[in-house]
Amino acid sequence: MKTVENLEGRELLITEARKVKGGKVQLTFAQKIENPHARPGSIAGLLNASDERFSKTSNGVRYAWMSGTPGDIQASLGLDVSSLQNEGDKMAVNMLNPEIQGNALNIQITETTQGNVYEEANYETAAKRAGKDGEFILSKDGKYIFVRATVVAGDAQHVFIKDTIRPSQIASDNADEAVASDIENEINS
Repeated sequence: MKTVENLEGRELLITEARKVKGGKVQLTFAQKIENPHARPGSIAGLLNASDERFSKTSNGVRYAWMSGTPGDIQASLGLDVSSLQNEGDKMAVNMLNPEIQGNALNIQITETTQGNVYEEANYETAAKRAGKDGEFILSKDGKYIFVRATVVAGDAQHVFIKDTIRPSQIASDNADEAVASDIENEINS
């Protein structure tokens, strides 16, 4: 049986269905996605880049959630979720590589510095970090990065922000600039 832990290549897995408000059902999608601009978190990561035990972000698996009506989920995916009667009810699905109208489904990642109202108000938990409790990962001009995951029919068109920095880099760069400025001022006095 296929699980999140043994996804390969571009395989996509619907892992579970959960009854939510409004009579809808939320599906959880999982897929391995590599960010071509991600940098290794350590020298150990660099020296073991081909060893999947050292790969980034939970083995590269990303998640996305989509909600729909039970009837439309059945019609589009052939997935019967009618057994989910009460809000909060869950069922394991483990549907590998679903298609809608002959189009493979994929998770699409879009990184942006333009947070929505919720993300801006909750940047401490919504902005991109280096690991669960790591430093924020910022755009090269010091803006928070927010990551959106959606499910698309067909090929994903990912948008990853290049040339990211960490707050510790900004502090280090500012300290280096201050020292260089002090030396220059001392020489010119």
